[in-house]
Amino acid sequence: MNLCRTWINGTLCLALLGTFGRPIPAAGEEAPAPKRSAEAEQPADAKLGEPLAIGSVRCSRILYLGNSITLHGPAPQIGWTGNWGMAATAEANDYVHLLTQRIATAAKGEPAIRVRNIADFERNYDRYDVAAELKSELAFQPELVIVAIGENVAALRDAAARDRFRTAVEGLLKTLDGNGHPTIVVRSGFWADPAKDEALEEAARVVGGTFVDIRTLGADPTMAARSERKIEHEGVAGHPGDKGMKAIADALWKGLEKRAAEKPKK
Repeated sequence: MNLCRTWINGTLCLALLGTFGRPIPAAGEEAPAPKRSAEAEQPADAKLGEPLAIGSVRCSRILYLGNSITLHGPAPQIGWTGNWGMAATAEANDYVHLLTQRIATAAKGEPAIRVRNIADFERNYDRYDVAAELKSELAFQPELVIVAIGENVAALRDAAARDRFRTAVEGLLKTLDGNGHPTIVVRSGFWADPAKDEALEEAARVVGGTFVDIRTLGADPTMAARSERKIEHEGVAGHPGDKGMKAIADALWKGLEKRAAEKPKK
């Protein structure tokens, strides 16, 4: 059983979360079996209950939804022992924690964060029950949501497939938006895929979200973990290394800064 920790009104609450998706495999390689893992955090020195904001963006509670780039539990059979974004060298070096630190510095306070791997949504988006699967995350009532998905979605080979994916993402974002109207930031894929990225951008636009384009990063070999250290498993090695994670965090921060400068939406 996998429990995630979060603080709600000063109380440590435990919640069972869902199944992790597989790490993104190298081209032509079969990915290993899913690992169950999940994470939620509240910094020990956080000022609980203190409202935080960056400009017009409230950020006391932040929800990250992604895949293995966002969070992957230990998988020793492929040489991965971390419980953070693959393939950063440490938790502090993944994009989630780099971005959260930037937000904390700007907001002058530590936000509560919850991190969830929703690779199951990517692989089964047309059958994924958002309200049921993300019940705990919705109860967290995030004020800022970062959505970082797409890499595990099967190729969208025609317009019908693209429309189905866009509709599913719209449904996900509308459910999040209907839960207290948080600021929603959606990024493109790390590896460029026009059909997927356009669908993500269109879905973000529907709910008034901010779209951040990072699709050029995956084409730069220095962004991959294999460029920084020797990693036997090609699937792990192809994930963003520390440089790639920082580039993702920097891009998201720029998008968030731009959104924070805007007047609040009524």
